[in-house]
Amino acid sequence: MRYVREIAAQTLGNLRAHKLRSILTMFGIAWGIASVVLMIAIGDGFKIGYRDQLRVLGTDIVIIWGGRTAAQAGDQRAGRNIWLTSDDAQAIKEECYLVRHVTPELSRQIEAKSPYNAGVFSVTGVMPVYQEIRSMKLSGGRLINDTDESEGRRVCVIGSDVRKQLFADRQAIGAEIRIRDVPFTIIGTLEEKKQNNAYNGLDGNKILVPYAVMAKQFPDPRPFLPPRYVNNIIIVPAAAEQHDGAVKQVKSVLGRFHGFDPRDEGALWIWDTIETVKLVSRIFESMQMFLGFVAVVTLSLGGIGVMNIMLVSVAERTREIGLKKALGATRRRILLDFFLESLGVTMVSGVIGLACAWGASAAVGSLPLPPYVGGLPITRLTALIAFGTLVAVGIFSGVYPAQRASRLSPVEALRYE
Repeated sequence: MRYVREIAAQTLGNLRAHKLRSILTMFGIAWGIASVVLMIAIGDGFKIGYRDQLRVLGTDIVIIWGGRTAAQAGDQRAGRNIWLTSDDAQAIKEECYLVRHVTPELSRQIEAKSPYNAGVFSVTGVMPVYQEIRSMKLSGGRLINDTDESEGRRVCVIGSDVRKQLFADRQAIGAEIRIRDVPFTIIGTLEEKKQNNAYNGLDGNKILVPYAVMAKQFPDPRPFLPPRYVNNIIIVPAAAEQHDGAVKQVKSVLGRFHGFDPRDEGALWIWDTIETVKLVSRIFESMQMFLGFVAVVTLSLGGIGVMNIMLVSVAERTREIGLKKALGATRRRILLDFFLESLGVTMVSGVIGLACAWGASAAVGSLPLPPYVGGLPITRLTALIAFGTLVAVGIFSGVYPAQRASRLSPVEALRYE
């Protein structure tokens, strides 16, 4: 303990003797370690932000549209349009055991009126599970349930923008609106959602109705479409690790129903949010590696600064080293003195850098952030990486000066002017 206090007092005295040089050297280390932490945190923040945005769209969902075949299958020609129907959704539900949830989606732009205002909105027919897998939350009322679907009730849940336009500050739940002159009772209003991506319109501009009612009252009028046509089908795999198998099962079932090769990439258009997250994570991880490398180079330059200041210190204290050796100090003791001094300067500077990084992280976290930005999260792993890098730099910058000091001959050191 006494030895540690002596080293600390000696280090502090040397720093005070050369304030400007010491401050610049410590700044280099602090800036370097803060850079390492913040560069890793930037990548983590973007990954978290992107995942959060996809969760707003839905939780681990795969959205499937009918496409156009690119290859011939059996006696079926290439170039055929594939039109999905509610029968396809039912077949997926019955045959694809790796799929936990499935729902068809039928959507059209239709005028809706309240006693106070009118507008054209995206009216969407969905199964009740749609509201769960699309991460829809209520600001009031209730969601569409299985009874509404089975009994074909003319009820609806409206988005926040729809409520504002049709009712302003008035009570909407329990009120009646007319969708193309068909009366519907509002049973729920959706919470306002910060959403900057969608595949068929933002949720705030939607009116959700039971799928059975939508198919009966507002089917797509295009004459070339098959009966029970749907815009798309949404599935949720039973588990994230079973995602590939679930998609393969769905392609196989739909290929059998529509006469196309399941390997035909053009037959179905798929937005796979799980694969998208993996792809974006790989991109951000590559970015993190590059930024981390730049930060480590910066930190290494700070380590070279510490090494330089310690070499200067060795030169300035040559007579002191000679005197210590003459009084019995061993080579190991001299080496340990200078090594611990170097390591101490590095660690103190690093702690200052870490504190600055934590402060920056907290400051950014308190600001209103745009979508795709999840702040600057500093995880335990980030802190461990930074600390390990700091220790490595401290050892690197201290070994050579300490060895040089320990190798000085007592006689030559005492003669040094």
